[in-house]
Amino acid sequence: MGTFEVGSIVERREILHGQVWMTMPVRVVADDEMLAVWIEDGAPFTFPPHPFGPHPWSGQERWAGSSVLQLYRAGDRYSVWGFFAAGRVDRWYVNFERPYRRGDSWFDTDDHGLDIVIVGDEWRWKDRDDVAEQVAEGRITEADAAAVWREAEGVAAALDRGERWWMERWGKWRPGVSGG
Repeated sequence: MGTFEVGSIVERREILHGQVWMTMPVRVVADDEMLAVWIEDGAPFTFPPHPFGPHPWSGQERWAGSSVLQLYRAGDRYSVWGFFAAGRVDRWYVNFERPYRRGDSWFDTDDHGLDIVIVGDEWRWKDRDDVAEQVAEGRITEADAAAVWREAEGVAAALDRGERWWMERWGKWRPGVSGG
């Protein structure tokens, strides 16, 4: 599979049980050792009918509140999100999700609910109960949940050591600047 052209629009798709559950357009900022995409505040959601039922965000028509830089590395069970306010990152999220998979004009993942919020040098857990809720609802398996927690423990340990692999390249990135 090739890379996406920088500046192109591709679909970020959430896949549940092998079927598209939600899509949104994102702009490719970089596609090299990582995939970096930009979600513009106001980007529209699409929610195809799904046998599992409605997506948790299905009551919303658009992404709202902040534009976001998302950073994906192959094989990681998380992505790193930079939330922008007034043209600068005001917080970073580590969003635990299925490792991404790409197609010609899309990439797939599925959010597992658990996040880490990073503001300055401090970090905290967000939505810790979501992983167990997803197991109870049948969205993910016990094995998936165990893999999420293993990944989360590794990320938390790295953050405790002060490691933030994305900061050197993306810490000062601004919207409208390609490549990071």
